[in-house]
This record gives sequence, structure tokens and C-alpha cells, in this order.
Amino acid sequence: MTTHNSQYSAETAHPDKQESSPAPTAAGTTASNVSTTGNATTPDASIALNADATPVADVPPRLFGSFVEHLGRCVYGGIYEPSHPTADENGFRQDVLDLVKELGVTCVRYPGGNFVSNYNWEDGIGPRENRPMRRDLAWHCTETNEMGIDDFYRWSQKAGTEIMLAVNMGTRGLKAALDELEYVNGAPGTAWADQRVANGIEEPMDIKMWCIGNEMDGPWQVGHMSPEEYAGAVDKVAHAMKLAESGLELVACGSSGAYMPTFGTWEKTVLTKAYENLDFVSCHAYYFDRGHKTRAAASMQDFLASSEDMTKFIATVSDAADQAREANNGTKDIALSFDEWGVWYSDKWNEQEDQWKAEAAQGLHHEPWPKSPHLLEDIYTAADAVVEGSLMITLLKHCDRVRSASRAQLVNVIAPIMAEEHGPAWRQTTFYPFAEAALHARGQAYAPAISSPTIHTEAYGDVPAIDAVVTWDEQARTGLLLAVNRDANTPHTLTIDLSGLPGLPGLGTLALGKAQLLHEDDPYRTNTAEAPEAVTPQPLDIAMNATGTCTATLPAISWISVEFHG
Repeated sequence: MTTHNSQYSAETAHPDKQESSPAPTAAGTTASNVSTTGNATTPDASIALNADATPVADVPPRLFGSFVEHLGRCVYGGIYEPSHPTADENGFRQDVLDLVKELGVTCVRYPGGNFVSNYNWEDGIGPRENRPMRRDLAWHCTETNEMGIDDFYRWSQKAGTEIMLAVNMGTRGLKAALDELEYVNGAPGTAWADQRVANGIEEPMDIKMWCIGNEMDGPWQVGHMSPEEYAGAVDKVAHAMKLAESGLELVACGSSGAYMPTFGTWEKTVLTKAYENLDFVSCHAYYFDRGHKTRAAASMQDFLASSEDMTKFIATVSDAADQAREANNGTKDIALSFDEWGVWYSDKWNEQEDQWKAEAAQGLHHEPWPKSPHLLEDIYTAADAVVEGSLMITLLKHCDRVRSASRAQLVNVIAPIMAEEHGPAWRQTTFYPFAEAALHARGQAYAPAISSPTIHTEAYGDVPAIDAVVTWDEQARTGLLLAVNRDANTPHTLTIDLSGLPGLPGLGTLALGKAQLLHEDDPYRTNTAEAPEAVTPQPLDIAMNATGTCTATLPAISWISVEFHG
């Protein structure tokens, strides 16, 4: 994961180093006193699914993935804590496992992230007492290697998730990737596969999706490369891995973010060179309210419109992938793996890292590096949850190209789940929009026709206040509407018309299932260990008639979900 984040505004190559100054609205208010209540009794927006609506694509299960990196307390103190009262025989926290299942995660990217670029996968197998301790250069920590691929495989079996495995392209490369592939997927009878069996896993792990490195254009990455260097390296590794197992799905590193000077051209260079053996290209984008320290109103409004950036990001990478296909006279589309996305207040990490660098510059240091320190433990607000709900809508509306996504990360580290050592685990505000989509978005995704008032943003200009997506499983006769009000100031009332759903005339009627609203009058309200349910979705006041039409009012800074069935 990068230490910077994406935004398509007029910024330097290092937007994280810029601090937003308080920007008053026309009325001179700030986000701390922006009104988020009120009743818009007359509909001023609409969402409609016309009878001739064409689906975007089928909803891919991997869209609801997550990310576990050996970073901070994501692994140690997160998914693994042998001394915890709920720990099982493997040291896995059952309370965290229960929340992971409730979240609906389908696939987990592991073990990094920046961590993987200095990682020896062999250090994490075999008896724990024989595993070496190493220095992690990415996060300046001591890695105990108590968790490794064997352990994570066992955890994933209990969690019911697929694994997306990342290999080290920083300090290693081709041979290490092939050895690891043989170890995890090989049939017994060869050296590495027999070593896996000796370590207690008899059957192949059948890991299909592999990330070939992480953010290899980033100067913070151990072993970072130029586009041409990485293109040659990933071409060789992907070719060899598919010689070993042709059914793999391989992910090349995209540029680390839209702020990188080679964004777009990196993807085109890499994918053109290695097109034949690649299936995905990775996308990484993080967002945060740049005026959060002063609660500046203009910054909050920009933040709420973050999906505008994600939409342009997807278009840019898709275009580069299409150019690579054309250059190779190919027929397959390279899909996007948005395998790092979410809200991350990276300015806090940058301050911490700047302090570490300043201390390091004072001379040689011999202090032990810490083990699983508290790093990147953002506490999320109601507004953060609304933004993540908006980003999920964007991913669903582009699932024809985005066929995999990993919300970063899973536990403690910029995560929807928090866990205290020897204490409780609880849901952050961002838990709820992800879980609703992961558990109920099925079948085909549709981008409905939306009529909406506009809001002004400094970063993106005038944008619609309302965004929405509809999913519909015609066979199961179940559907989901997700919508968001990105207006920081004004509620909007929507008329919703789902009468154009495929097969609806034959079904006769639609019936309303669960409808919920996530909104707080104070958009900065959070969930904590002391108040774990301070922010939770509430029932949405809505009634649907038999033809699938209804009206709903969305307060300022709010997200809704409406489940329905035929």
C-alpha cells in the first residue's frame, strides 16, 4: 500500500504532503456546523431503471474482497492472538472471525502490500519455534513470522474466503515465485509440495489469483523499478507461472496511484509487454477528508465526491489496458483488480514517518524495532462510511472492468473491524455499507438513470448530489438498491422506479425487504470500544408499491440500501 493517496485535483505529485486550509462556504459555515437535517418533501431527484436497461455485467464475487498485510496489528492482535479468550487451537480470534463472516468478505489479498517486497515466504512455514525473526523495511517493525501462508490458509478455510496471494518482486522474483507456487498448489511428489504435506496440509491449497509484486513504481517500495524494468520482470514471471499452472489468474502491478507521474503510461507499458500471460492489473486509491483537522466545509464536500476520482481512475486504466490489447492484436480484456481502496487518513502516517526519518537521520541506531505496533488505526466517522458506500456503488457500476476489489484493510489497520488486545472486537462505521453490498448484491448490476441536483466541489467542479446502483438476480428474484446523498448541506427526496427490471412483468409484483439509512446529524460521530453501536444503520421510512416505485428522503451526507424481491 502506498503512503500517498489519489485525487484528480490540481495538486503536486505528493498530494498527501499538502494540508487543506479552512475553506468557508458562501454562508461562511464550516463542516462542523453544516446542517444535515431537514425534510425535502417535494421530490427533487429520481432513480429509474428503464425497461430497455442493459446490465453493466454480472456482479463478480471477488468485488467484495479485503486485504490482510503484515502491518501494525492487522495480523498480530487482529486475526491472530493466541492469548485472547476467544482464540482457537490455531491462535485465531473467534470474535474477529465471526465479524469477518458477518462482513461478507469473499477473497483476501495476502501478505502485502509494501511488506511483501522484502518478505521471504519460506520464513512463515514449518514449526513456529523454528521460524526466524526478520526486519520489515516497509513499516520499520520486527516480523516474528508466527503467521505465514500455512496459517493464513487455515484461517481462510475457517473464514470461508478465497486467497489472493502476493509474491515478492522487490528483493526476489522468478525462482521464489515458482517455489511458492509449487509449495501451495503442487501435488505431492515434488520437494516443495512434500514440504507442505510435512507441515500438515496434505491437499493443494488451490490458490488461483496471484499478485506479481506490489506498487513497484513507488520509491518507498523495496526494489522499486522503472516501467520498462517491471514490464520485463513481470513478463518473465507471469510466463513461467503459467507454464507451471496455466489456469492461474495473474495480476500485474498498476501504478501506485493517480498522482504518480507515470500513471496511465506505466499501465500501458507493462500490459503491452506482458499482455499474453496477464489477466488483471491492480488499482490503488485511498481517500480522506483533507480538511479533517479544521473540519473545513469545502474539504468535506470534496471528500464526499471522492467517487468522481475513482470513476476517472477506472476509465484511465481501462483505456491503457485496451491500448495494450490493441497493440497485441488481442481478444481478451485485461480486467481491473482494485485491490487497495477505501478511506485512509494518510496524512497521519506521513507525519509519523517524517518523524521517524528525522530521528533516523541523527545517526546510527541500534534499538530493536517494535513488534506489531499500533499503526494506521484510523477511527472512522459517519461521513467516512457514506464515502465508502459511494465508492462501493462506483465499483458495482463498473464491474464490467473491475472484476476484483480488496477493501484495505480488514482488521485494526484502516479497517472496518477493530479489536483490542485481550479485549473486544467491534464494527467501525465503514463496516455497514460494505456488508450490505457483499451480502446482498447478486445477479446483474445496473446503472440506473439518475436525475439529481448538482453540488459544487473545488476538486471536481459541479457533480450530481445523488448516485445509485441496482443489482437484480432474476433467477432468485431478489434485488438491491444502493444510493447515496453526497450533498453536505441539503437533504434530497428521490422518486425510485424499478418497474423496468427484467422479468418483472412475469413476476407480477415487487415487495419491499429491509430498507436502511446510514446518517448522523454529526457526520464526525464514530464507533468506539466504549460505544460500539453509536453509528449504525437505522430503518428507512419507505413504502414500495407492487410496480416497484417508491419515494425516499435522504438527509445530507447519507447512504441507503433497499432490499426487494419478486
